[in-house]
Amino acid sequence: MIVTLICLFFIGYLAIALEHPLRIDKTATALLLGMALWVLYALNAEYFIPEFHADDLAAYLQANPRMQSMTPHMQSLNYIIDVQIVEAMGDITQTLFFLIGAMTIVELVDVHGGFSIITDHIKTHSKNKLMWILCLTAFFFSAVLDNMTTTIVMVMLLRKLIDDRHERWLYAGLIVIAANCGGAWSPIGDVTTIMLWVKGNVTAEAIIARVLLPSVVAVLVPALWISRSLKGQLAPVQYSGPDPNAWMTHRDKLTIFLLGVTGLILVPVFKSITHLPPFLGMLLMLGILWLYTEIFYNRRHVKDVKQHRLTTVIKRIDMPSILFFMGILMAVQVLDFSGVLDATAKWLDAKVHDIYVINVLLGMLSSVFDNVPLVAGVMGMYPVEDAGAIGYAANFVQDGIFWEFLSYCAGVGGSLLIIGSAAGVIAMGLEKISFGWYLKHFTLPALAGYLAGAGVYILEVLILR
Repeated sequence: MIVTLICLFFIGYLAIALEHPLRIDKTATALLLGMALWVLYALNAEYFIPEFHADDLAAYLQANPRMQSMTPHMQSLNYIIDVQIVEAMGDITQTLFFLIGAMTIVELVDVHGGFSIITDHIKTHSKNKLMWILCLTAFFFSAVLDNMTTTIVMVMLLRKLIDDRHERWLYAGLIVIAANCGGAWSPIGDVTTIMLWVKGNVTAEAIIARVLLPSVVAVLVPALWISRSLKGQLAPVQYSGPDPNAWMTHRDKLTIFLLGVTGLILVPVFKSITHLPPFLGMLLMLGILWLYTEIFYNRRHVKDVKQHRLTTVIKRIDMPSILFFMGILMAVQVLDFSGVLDATAKWLDAKVHDIYVINVLLGMLSSVFDNVPLVAGVMGMYPVEDAGAIGYAANFVQDGIFWEFLSYCAGVGGSLLIIGSAAGVIAMGLEKISFGWYLKHFTLPALAGYLAGAGVYILEVLILR
């Protein structure tokens, strides 16, 4: 049965990776995969639970004596329903609520024209100068927003600045790399770093301090590489169209922008002060911004058709992405509960036993497979060790070398192929960039940057620790 679970998981994984040629949305595959694995796991409860969770099952039955008379299958099934599903959903929903809150805040800022505060100041026509402006903006934007949202905003900006589609693809490819690198060093910049932070594998202070420099190197190398192809001046683009927020003043847009971005930045501060889960801080900031917009519209007496109240804006949230994360994380939980991840971790320890090699390989895999299930799987394979751990286990304590390096490798490694990250998939969809074109123009520069950044992190460890 374990072989069946593994085969089904890899078939689902392959279907997710081949979403575009198959023309089947990856969310549908992820949901089907996650729920199918749970059904198979539950139907074979009498095999999995006594084998891998005997002590926990015994404690559960002792606390629920009425179940002593049930069949072994029903005892194990009830343990799955009452304990494991609740435990799995408790962990997963923390990440999902965090994402929903963050996506809603970003959407609220965007729909009010808040991001125009930044984009309207980009006036240069120099191709090379524009490239560096866009890379730096995407790098730091994604650290606060997320790489997917940053890519959307920056690609939309590109359409206002560059007419030629293939030339625009060069900038879009660099934006993907910069957004992924920017998300790797921030606790709220990428779904994978959010997962590591929410679960307590890393702290905000440590990941920023130790992954920032490698991430900078990882974006500088491909930017310098591609800059050789970007010479001369851009032809001006004639852009015209009605502004739906023309009735808003510059001060109104600036206020919305500052409230939204400040709220996102304060979430790590909230966790550090209160020690509460980050999703509570995110929803608190969302509540503050929601209250502000309600008061704002009540005072302005704007026509309903021009209003962007949160009750309307929340309908624009990318719910398929939320459901995708839910499906894939549920699938990974089954692999965890069924002992597959533990067995994989023991194999890696026995055959590889090198945290740097393991992470570099995982980062390369994340360019083929989505980095979210990869990181979720790794987190299931390796528990966070106690602070006093020594030897090889010391790499897996909170803020240990393994977790910090995983944050870098999983975030930056997805840039090697355009299907390897949410930012890449977004750019591919918006600009119709082909897989082969990205492979030809960006895989080598991205790989050079990825390996250079990995080398910088290893040097940091050797020198500073």
